[in-house]
Amino acid sequence: MHIHPSVRRSALGLLAASVVLAGRPATAAGEHHDNAPTHWVGSWSASVAPPAGGRAARGFANVTLRQVAHVSVGGDQVRIRVSNVYGDRPLAVGAATVATRADVTAPTPTVDAPTITAVTFDGARAATIPAGTERLSDPVQLAVPDDSDVVVSLYLPGPTGPASFHIRGLAASFQASGDAVGDAGSAYSLMDSSRYFLSGVDVTARARGTVVLLGDSITDGVASAGDVNRRYSDRLADRLLQRPEVREYGVLNAGLSGNRLLTDAGAAGDSAVRRFDRDVLGQTDVTSVVVLEGINDIGATLGGVEARDLIAGYRQIISRAHAAGITVVGGTITPFEGAVYDSAAGEEDRHVVNDWIRTSGEFDAVADFDAAMRDPDHPARLRPDYDSGDHLHPTEAGLAALADAVPVKDLGR
Repeated sequence: MHIHPSVRRSALGLLAASVVLAGRPATAAGEHHDNAPTHWVGSWSASVAPPAGGRAARGFANVTLRQVAHVSVGGDQVRIRVSNVYGDRPLAVGAATVATRADVTAPTPTVDAPTITAVTFDGARAATIPAGTERLSDPVQLAVPDDSDVVVSLYLPGPTGPASFHIRGLAASFQASGDAVGDAGSAYSLMDSSRYFLSGVDVTARARGTVVLLGDSITDGVASAGDVNRRYSDRLADRLLQRPEVREYGVLNAGLSGNRLLTDAGAAGDSAVRRFDRDVLGQTDVTSVVVLEGINDIGATLGGVEARDLIAGYRQIISRAHAAGITVVGGTITPFEGAVYDSAAGEEDRHVVNDWIRTSGEFDAVADFDAAMRDPDHPARLRPDYDSGDHLHPTEAGLAALADAVPVKDLGR
């Protein structure tokens, strides 16, 4: 296994930006596994894509958006990342706040009122974010427990134009008329479960660094329930928090439904190769990335894509990650026999690619998701209890199995 020095620190993130398992209580802010100094790590993210229509394409005017970010690790300070990557004009943020809330599973806009804290950008309450860019806020003093909710409110005087958004947020979002960033919750009404403009939350923590999970709808967790935080990223964060011999990592979900390794896919976002700089290298203090991409390239072409081209795409990611001192874990492609885009040629591609991931030695480590998910009696299919019904997307039990398949000892640092 190659060990690459972690030469990249959170300064690169700044430059790029210019669940508990049931029954386990959250850990208090600052209550970590050792006395290492605190530093900035990424704790939550949502990869953004261009809108194809609807509310995201129309944008917003004179409205406050309240969105919930379920962080992996907590800390004593937070900062938020606001994205205008797909905007067609500068984005004006009139005001913003962050807060915590006690109930991490109920779809409610109500926050713990005493924790509502103003967010600034270069010392100012308002900010303008040029089209095509993201921006990090200033640090905010707010005690955030591990495995808890940070509630972000953005007042958008607008009109904003098209929103950079994440369609399958799997958490209720809310809206209120005018500037309601300081409201405890009564001004808000339910909007939907997508993410708008908000793309990241960093915290100061005694953690090893940040793990990014780069993927498609399987990483996005589309078959899991909303507002319960049971995606594979959530399960992996839980697993790391439960290991007393290893300081935890921040875990970022960089999954996009429909995303492909090689090809841009409209509302499914830029290809993984293209968005790697923003969604991995642009994050804070990344030590490792787990790559689970390629099934949509294979399926959408009914196996017409060449395995060698997929391998070339993986090599691009490996090379760029290693240049930044980041460990790369290759995830084998999971079974999909019976799915709407299943084909014999696609299954052949999957086997060739998986064999290369397992045996080439080019990844620093392997997460054998295929072995974890396949039916022992019919290896081309998902295990029945892991199949959500479409023969492609895992159930919540399957998502937990994905998390268990990640080799946490190989995550870097």
